[in-house]
Amino acid sequence: MADEKLDLIVRADRVFCADTGIDGPGAVAVRGGRIVAAGPDVSGDASTELVFEGCVLLPGLVDMHCHPAPSDWKYGIDADELVLPRGTTTVLSQGDAGPRNWAQYKEQIIDASDTRILMALSPALGGEQAHKAVFERLDDVDVDACVDAITQMGDAIWGIAVNVAGGTTGQNDPRVIMERVIEAAERTGKPLLSGVRWDPFDWPLAEQLALMRRGDVVTYCFHEGRGGIAPGDRVVDAALEARERGVLFDIGHGMSSFDFGVAETAVAGGFLPDTISTDFYKRHSESDPRHDLPRTMSKLMAAGMSDTEVFARATLSPARALGLQGEIGTLAAGACADLAVLRWNPEAAPLVDVAGESRPGGCWEPVMTVRGGEAIAATGP
Repeated sequence: MADEKLDLIVRADRVFCADTGIDGPGAVAVRGGRIVAAGPDVSGDASTELVFEGCVLLPGLVDMHCHPAPSDWKYGIDADELVLPRGTTTVLSQGDAGPRNWAQYKEQIIDASDTRILMALSPALGGEQAHKAVFERLDDVDVDACVDAITQMGDAIWGIAVNVAGGTTGQNDPRVIMERVIEAAERTGKPLLSGVRWDPFDWPLAEQLALMRRGDVVTYCFHEGRGGIAPGDRVVDAALEARERGVLFDIGHGMSSFDFGVAETAVAGGFLPDTISTDFYKRHSESDPRHDLPRTMSKLMAAGMSDTEVFARATLSPARALGLQGEIGTLAAGACADLAVLRWNPEAAPLVDVAGESRPGGCWEPVMTVRGGEAIAATGP
């Protein structure tokens, strides 16, 4: 490392990496957009050295459920403007594009963004481009078109997105929609990012979870109500059995899918989420305080998770779920130099769930992001 000049050294009072086991004062050294070394003994001549006191330095955060898309699309936000400066370097789009507009989406959003964006493709032809229920027309749920899109241009397509809540399905039977989605997933070998039906509660959760396969991700996992995973004082057996089969559970906070009571019940019972995500979309863009992944992480700490458990589920765990372990979510030598610097603010605004319930306790706030070796200052309070 000392033989060739480094591009960047980032130092912090705490460096944490769930993958390599680093946890303590140290630094990360970067050259050519890649991590050269990380840990307590990093040294060398660097073009730039940044020092952050009172901060934690993590791998770049990974958001498993987000909505980067053109601004005139239903949920679309600019990830480079609203997400990347807040510590998140990689996001998974939850069905913003479908088979008909996937090529346009890849060119205009994925290829044009500094944020790393992967796609959970909508099985509906137009995805979430139009301002209507995505599955309003059953004929739009085109299995062959979905399979063709993934087969022909699938390098950036991680999997398939489906949400069968009442607001998405119109008058159509959610079971029929799910049958088509699973057929497309089976034919392509792709996992699902799936939002179960809980409003209206007309399809038992156990039946829905029984359809999920190893590697599939159930998002909105901590929503409130009898269709959720913890409608009483414990996590339901169907969720425990699904996890045993290798089904993953994701937060997908959004506007209606994070309840402190449910989260606290699950965490107290040892049912921690596999990944922590924001479901950041257009309505969040002017929120005050900012809706971002560090604040969502803080809510899980307020619900009883430790900081190390939370850090892992915003870095290493989603990287594994996306099949990108070793490239992102880690500070291992050779990995992409994606980093997040966060500072704990004990005086931050209270943490509030979607029902208006609040918890005190402070909040992680972004200070700086490094994407591929390039430093980006945090924006907003």
